[in-house]
Amino acid sequence: MAMQRRLIGVLGGMGPLATVDFMGKVIAATAADCDQEHIPMIVHAVPQIPDRTEAITNGTDGPFPNLLRGLRTLERCGADLVVVPCNTAHAWFDRLAASTDVRMLHIAEAVRGHLDGQLQSEPESIGLLATSGTIRAGFYQRYLHTEARRIIVPPPPMQDDISAAISAVKGGYVAQARELAARAGAALFDVGVTRLLLACTELPIAFKGSIMETSCIDATACLAAASVAFSIGGDSQLPQSWLISSNSSEAMNGLPMAPGLSESG
Repeated sequence: MAMQRRLIGVLGGMGPLATVDFMGKVIAATAADCDQEHIPMIVHAVPQIPDRTEAITNGTDGPFPNLLRGLRTLERCGADLVVVPCNTAHAWFDRLAASTDVRMLHIAEAVRGHLDGQLQSEPESIGLLATSGTIRAGFYQRYLHTEARRIIVPPPPMQDDISAAISAVKGGYVAQARELAARAGAALFDVGVTRLLLACTELPIAFKGSIMETSCIDATACLAAASVAFSIGGDSQLPQSWLISSNSSEAMNGLPMAPGLSESG
């Protein structure tokens, strides 16, 4: 008889290909011998959500009502945990988490758990590859920066290539995206970055098959692995600090800004 699996709600569609990539990584992260042992997911993939980076840049709140409607749909479907396989949308994560009694898992928390579980003998510098909106929102810098782990924000010329690669994936121009991503990644390694954090759900697609892929941290894969762990084992399989609900003060107040943030250039 198949083991019980908790239902994962996926607030997706941002973009559609990134949502499918996340679902594939959930399947790949699941040890299953039959259909019934896989992870149940209910997916809200509605792409008609205003551009997240544009909203952050302009200081507007356009995406939030759509995100909240999607969250309500997942609530009604009985999701036990809600995840958002769009990094930039996490600028609204705290407000969404504060509006629901369903558990939510922040993608940066999943990445932090992955990094903290690795043994690093030397300090490292991780290049943050993301939309300009995600970088402006600052949550990866707050979650991940430590004395032994510097988060490096790309300077404008590199960021232009990263943003163009993300747009190319969204437009279906994957070959072009791979060329742009490779150029940005190589430039970051040239200035001393030791690994790349792919903190936009389009970027793992752009880096797939690259010689740099083994030096990349895939935020989507981290979120997928944590989702699988929760579905199989519930709260006991994840640190309580990972799981944010409306009862958590962290959901309302966010995290303190990390000191000493470094930008290479």
